[in-house]
Amino acid sequence: MKQDILSEIIANKRFEVDFQKRSISLEQLEESISLATPTRSMKKALQDSATGIISEFKRRSPSKGWINKEAQPELIIPGYEKAGASALSILTDEKFFGGTMRDIRTARPLTSLPILRKDFIIDPYQIYQARIIGADAILLIAAALDVDKCNELAIKAHELGLEILLEIHSEDELCYISKEIDMVGINNRNLGTFHTDVDNSFRLAEMLPEDKLLVSESGLSKPETIRRLQQAGFKGFLMGEAFMKTTDPAIALSDFISSI
Repeated sequence: MKQDILSEIIANKRFEVDFQKRSISLEQLEESISLATPTRSMKKALQDSATGIISEFKRRSPSKGWINKEAQPELIIPGYEKAGASALSILTDEKFFGGTMRDIRTARPLTSLPILRKDFIIDPYQIYQARIIGADAILLIAAALDVDKCNELAIKAHELGLEILLEIHSEDELCYISKEIDMVGINNRNLGTFHTDVDNSFRLAEMLPEDKLLVSESGLSKPETIRRLQQAGFKGFLMGEAFMKTTDPAIALSDFISSI
């Protein structure tokens, strides 16, 4: 795995956003906001949940390749909700993760669960997109942004009624946590090397503000790990590959929740 995969993804994302702006202007997106559906609170859904599982819809990843190439949101998303998911994460990056914004558009009328647009958000344009397609929250990745840009994007998201899940990977990124951040996600996967270590969640949890809702991301596959993370104060657990690699992700989720 390349050491600079994150840089490659961000460079491609800048190209994508610039291309999209030439097709649909920011002004056109702004005019469409009034037609967007009401948002749901992902933070409250996790606070009120006994399990806090954020089930992810993901077809591929740079580290594993195709996980579920033919996955269809209209089949998997309703199953996730019925199986007991607390919230949903839907990848919309196409080149590296095999997702599209259509996946959220398709999922939105089929579920009452809050939806996180999981992508590499670098421009306010993408936040308008997220609101219009039916997302309730966006992911902001500290490693992909400087502090000022992250704060600017968080403010814009709140203006549009979206919540923010801030993703951090190390203590160097604690400075990204501000009053604008609704949830703090600790990614156990290094985005440069894609090495995964769940101990990263336990290590960083002790350094985080007590008033922030904590989410552990990546490398989660065992019920006992979830129980340990809950004891450490985590309320959300973002899981994708563990379910998506099976023949029936909803059944895999149901079985997992039953064993927590």
